[in-house]
Parts: sequence; C-alpha cells; structure tokens
Amino acid sequence: MYVTTVELIDFRNYEHAELEFAPGANVITGPNGHGKTNIVEAIAYLATLTSHRVATDAPLVRQGATQAVVRARVLAGVDDPRGLTLELEINPTAANRARLNRAPQRRARDLLGALRVVAFTPDDLSIVKGDPGERREALDDVVTARWPRLAGVKADYAAVIRQRNALLKANSGRGRLTDEAAATLDVWDDQLAALGADLMTARARTVLDLAPHLAQAYAAIAPANSDARAAYAPRQDSVRECLAAGEASNDEVAALLRQALVERRPDEVRRGVSLVGPHRDEIDLTIGALPAKGYASHGEAWSLALSWRLAGFQLLRAEAIEPVLILDDVFAELDATRRDRLAGAVATAEQVLITAAVPEDVPAALDGRRFAVESGRVRESAVGS
Repeated sequence: MYVTTVELIDFRNYEHAELEFAPGANVITGPNGHGKTNIVEAIAYLATLTSHRVATDAPLVRQGATQAVVRARVLAGVDDPRGLTLELEINPTAANRARLNRAPQRRARDLLGALRVVAFTPDDLSIVKGDPGERREALDDVVTARWPRLAGVKADYAAVIRQRNALLKANSGRGRLTDEAAATLDVWDDQLAALGADLMTARARTVLDLAPHLAQAYAAIAPANSDARAAYAPRQDSVRECLAAGEASNDEVAALLRQALVERRPDEVRRGVSLVGPHRDEIDLTIGALPAKGYASHGEAWSLALSWRLAGFQLLRAEAIEPVLILDDVFAELDATRRDRLAGAVATAEQVLITAAVPEDVPAALDGRRFAVESGRVRESAVGS
C-alpha cells in the first residue's frame, strides 16, 4: 500500500498544497515550524481519524477558514494497481464528512481500513516514559489497524465510561445507591463488560503477536544486545491470568469483568469513578531484566519506542497489510549508529514518508523523492539538495 498523491486545502498552514509521492523513500525537509510535519499529520489523520499532536479538530483548520479538506489517492501495492481515493472534510463545529471514491460515506469512521499507516514521532518517547494511557494508545494504534471495527468498540466503550463515571460521581458520598441508580449502573456494567472484553481480548492477542517483532526490531536498532519484551497487564488478576494464554473468549473475559465490577462496586461508589476495565490496563515493557520505565537510558528509551512502532509495522506486514511508514523528525534524535540501523530496518518498506529539518539528517540509504517546505509552500527538490 502506498500514497500516490495528497492534497491539502486549508489544513493547518496550507491554503492549498498537492504532492505526488512515489514508492520507497519520500523525504520532506524544511525549517521547523514551516509545515513539513503538517503534511504527514494529514496523511496519518486520514488513516486513523486522530492526530498525535492535538486532541480536537479546530487546530487542524487554517486560521480564517471554516473547514479543511484532506484528499489522497492510495494504491494497493507496487504490483497491485487497485486504487482508492479518500477524502475527509474536517469541520470543527460539526461532524466530519468522508468520501470514498467520491461517494459520500455515512460516517467518517467508514474510511478506517482504507489506508494503513504506522507513524513514529518524537512524542513516542512517552510510550516508554509516559503514563499507562500512552502505552494503551500505542497498543490500540495496532489493534485498530488490524481490526478497524475496534475503533468503534473503543469509542463506544469510552462513552460508557463517561456515562458510568457521571452516575458514580453523582452518587458518591451517599453511602449507598438508590434502587434506580443501582439498576442504571447494572445496565452500564453489562455494556462495560461486553465492550471491554472485546477490546481486551484484541489487545492481549496483539501484544502476544507483537512480542517477537519487538524483540527483533530492538536487536536490530540498539547498539547493545539486550532483550526487549512486552506483556499485557490488566489490573484484574483473574482477567490477566485468563488472557495470558491468548485463547480466552470474549464471553469468558466479560464474565470475569462482571464479577470484578460486583466486587469493586462499593469502592467505585465511594470514590465516584470506574475502577474496572481496559481503561486501566498497563503494558509492561522491559529491557533485559529491568522495567523500561524508570531504568532505560534516553538512548534505550528511544530505541524501544521506535522498536514498538516498527514491530507494529512488521506485524501488519506479516498479515499482508503493507502500511505506509511515517518517520516524523526522528533521525535528529538518534546518534549515527541508530540512524544507520533504522535506515536498514525500513529500507524494504513499500513506502516511507520522512520529515527532517535538514537533508543531512537522513541516511543516504533512504535517498528518494525529495520535497522542500518553506512557509507553507512545497516544491520538489533534487536528491542531495
């Protein structure tokens, strides 16, 4: 899979821009703050409907404009000429609108799966050094790329948690729930268990499938030989043990979640917050015998975070889903050894989109089509310029 053209209209600092990409490496260079990251952000947003930089859509729309449009042509592969045209209209004050091959879609979410992207950005250091929510998001990036319907499950689960927390907060401090509140909470519990089990079984399976790719990627990138491992760690012991083998059914996990919800209900009512479910999961990352968080050096943390993204890329690739790989301002953060090792690890990708402040940051092994960005304007430049 690779992107042949991308068009931006009123996206970030671009009034209008259109780029033609090729298979292999495509390098976008330019001074910081001039818009090179905005280009790859738009492509990633088209693939995932989320931005790694902002939580809302308003910053994505150029100042003075009322909406933005991102349009891209995607081909199935170098040897597969089947193509799709994806279009997303971003409306900060209304629902976004999507088109697939110019046909309007009922929901923007219907675009998910048409373009697969794996992106590594400087913010990904938080996968190792951040709180558990950062690791859950990094895992869910892979989960929803494998099974796009899980994006809807995750959104529905988040809505249940919001409603459930509101009910618990409204009744906290009363000592006990009213019969009406208890009945309503029972309904939310059933939905939490069903949706949560669906998400947790997918996460557990994905971590097991990612593990060998993570170990291989870290060994390929890190200068010092050491084992990198990942383990899925739900807060509930019974759920963690059930999922450890990777063969648990949704019904089995849902039953365990319901049991945990019954046991923790007094604590939840007292504290006014949901204490059971995948929104509290952890993903344990280790290097050698030590947990990565708190023990990994800066270089080790960078290598592990990058290995996580590369592991997701290799897993999708192994499942016959060749994603577009985005490396956003990554090489400036790496020493020469890690730069060369990363270049070797991604050289066989069908398409890599790279941003860098200066061309010299990008290893020669990734020479390809080059673009220069300055003040929101893009021009194709010669290799080495």
